Amino acid sequence: MRTGKPFRSTRAVGAAALALCAALAPAVTVAPAPAQAADTVRSYQWYLDYLKIPAAHKITKGAGVKVAVVDGGVDANNPDLRGQVLPGHGTNAAAAPDGRRDDDKEKGHGTKMAGIVAGRGGGDMHALGIAPAAKIIPVSMGATSSTDDVVLGVRWAADNGADVINLSLATAQAVAPPELVDAVNYALSKDAVVVASAGNMEQGDRQVISPANIPGVVAVTGFDKQGRFFAGSVQGPEAVIASPMESIIGPVPKGVSPNGYTLASGTSSAAAIISGVVALIRSEYPKLDAANVVNRLVKTARDAGPSGRDPQFGFGTVDLMAALTRSVPPVTANPLTEGAAAGPTRPGGAARPGDDDGPAVEFGVTNKAGAIAQVVLCLGVPIIALVVLLVVLRRRKRRAPPAGGPYPGAPGTPPPGWPATQPTPAGYGPPQHPGASGPPPQHPGAYGPPPQHPAGYGPPPGQPGPGYPPSSYPAQGYPPAPTAPVPPPGASGWPGPGQAAPPPDPHQQQQ
Repeated sequence: MRTGKPFRSTRAVGAAALALCAALAPAVTVAPAPAQAADTVRSYQWYLDYLKIPAAHKITKGAGVKVAVVDGGVDANNPDLRGQVLPGHGTNAAAAPDGRRDDDKEKGHGTKMAGIVAGRGGGDMHALGIAPAAKIIPVSMGATSSTDDVVLGVRWAADNGADVINLSLATAQAVAPPELVDAVNYALSKDAVVVASAGNMEQGDRQVISPANIPGVVAVTGFDKQGRFFAGSVQGPEAVIASPMESIIGPVPKGVSPNGYTLASGTSSAAAIISGVVALIRSEYPKLDAANVVNRLVKTARDAGPSGRDPQFGFGTVDLMAALTRSVPPVTANPLTEGAAAGPTRPGGAARPGDDDGPAVEFGVTNKAGAIAQVVLCLGVPIIALVVLLVVLRRRKRRAPPAGGPYPGAPGTPPPGWPATQPTPAGYGPPQHPGASGPPPQHPGAYGPPPQHPAGYGPPPGQPGPGYPPSSYPAQGYPPAPTAPVPPPGASGWPGPGQAAPPPDPHQQQQ
């Protein structure tokens, strides 16, 4: 989330992108092949396997830990968060007084962050959080907010028992204002671990942003599904740890997404994952103070990039199982504050505003029993060109005859749906047996590729592949009447009797 005026949100879905998604969804819905389809919510949570969450949950699920989500509020009635959200606080008159309503009607950012941290799961069709036994303290700043709201939110969370404070937000100011630095230091003095998103390149960030660059804050960058540094994440000397950030799914209010979920790539989600990891550490080691929790997190990180701490991965990529099981010597001070300087400045005063963590993606699951999942990608101008192409192809498909199969009807008569006065081309007899040459090719411009199976190119529903008789003939009127008569055999570009048909239309090949 990037808060209103001096702040800007690292929200997962921008309003303009969502509008584009809504407009283009019917044309650009992608249905993976059934054999490879990721058709449940859980199957999109690739980071659970990366973090070895099933093994970690045999050790702890985060019971006894409270995570404050300072954001736009949290929908306490979301199916993935019922029973997870405690009474919280609103920092201004426009926010929900107890924080248990998502005031961000366009993006549902706070609900998604809370779901990533502590979604209760409940089957493959629900999102499982990193720490499903932890509780969420929602601190709502409303749909838009100011520096004062963040300051009030951090201080309120620290005063009301937050063990972890998640700040998936960013300032547009070059340097964190003194009052925000003071609020963070106050939270650290109250034994809270403060986690913040480092920033996103798409939003104009070029260095680690505030409040992530405040000494003592766990500044989170990101990596992709292969463990490589994610190009959309910022980097800088303040980076502390890297977390999964590519295509992170999370629950949102139904008003944001009809199916209640969105996908996005950004450090907002990466920070929420680390907040969940910290909750698990605090649950497993309840006697550790915040300094030693942070120390355990960074000392067990898996070194990546240049040896030692580096601007991309910080101390390394998060290693949850090591953080929960490895022996780590205690420290007397937070390793992120020892010898730390004030956050860096950034030229240009304010960062360019932005509204999302990456390309807006609407996730959809259409069948709880294992239907093909659909993903709508809004990727800007390139996708518009694809939409135009798909629309043209779809219109052509509606007029297409079956591919390679015999025409229904009695031998020597036109197929159903053709005009009764249309003469049968000389030289053509009854339908061909499997493997023989098919009927004459389509008249140029009259027909397009055959109607396609929903999963991609293939035979029409209910029929086997080309060259075999259909199990049941299509209804009268299929295929539709041609717009031009078929030329006689042997005409230019057309095979005569006994000649093989031309190669199949490339549009009919598997994509």
